[in-house]
Order: sequence, then C-alpha cells, then structure tokens
Amino acid sequence: QVQLVESGGGLVQPGGSLTLSCAASGSISRINSMSWYRQAPGKQRELVATVTTEGETNYAGSVRGRFTVSRENAKNILYLQMTSLEPEDTAAYLCYAIIESRGRWRDYWGQGTQVTVSS
Repeated sequence: QVQLVESGGGLVQPGGSLTLSCAASGSISRINSMSWYRQAPGKQRELVATVTTEGETNYAGSVRGRFTVSRENAKNILYLQMTSLEPEDTAAYLCYAIIESRGRWRDYWGQGTQVTVSS
C-alpha cells in the first residue's frame, strides 16, 4: 500500500509565503517524477510544478519565479515553497507521483491540502 500525504496548507495573506510537503510511504521501490497540481472550485485541475529524480524542474507560467519545487529522495518527500502568494493561488494542492511498488509502476495521488490566500 502506497500513500501520499500532503501537509502545510492554510490561510495566508496576499504577498505571504507557505511551504507544502508531501510524504510518500508504503511499499516503495522507486519514485519517478513528482508533481504538485492544484484545483480551485469550478476550475480544471492544473499542473503547478514537476521535479524529476535528477532534480530537473518545470513550472506553470503563472507560478514561475514565485514557487520552488524540490524533493528529498532519501526520505521520499516532495516540497513546494510558495512566495508572493496571490488570491488566484487559492486552491486545493495535490501531490502526484509515479511510483514503483511490488514490481509495478503506478500513478498515485494525495488527498490534497487547502491553500487560501485572502486578507
């Protein structure tokens, strides 16, 4: 059983900062790329940032320069440092990873953590 559990969400004022974490646990052999997605009410799920095993990163244009994605491979943890937050960043943030478990590669999603940017 593999689980992804996000943490670190909350309420923050515009211009503020927040760091999200996603811990992968269970019967894990290898993890390929890891990503953060977000979904706001009434909107489609949006890819925010991706980091490969080698540390290569990619960002959505709306967050580039404000968000930083990173991972600790030894601990199977994914991070998202968010700065200069805007009300438009309000959404549920979900962790996604491609994981090898018991000889099979599968997609896994976390339950999400809510980020609300408001004064």
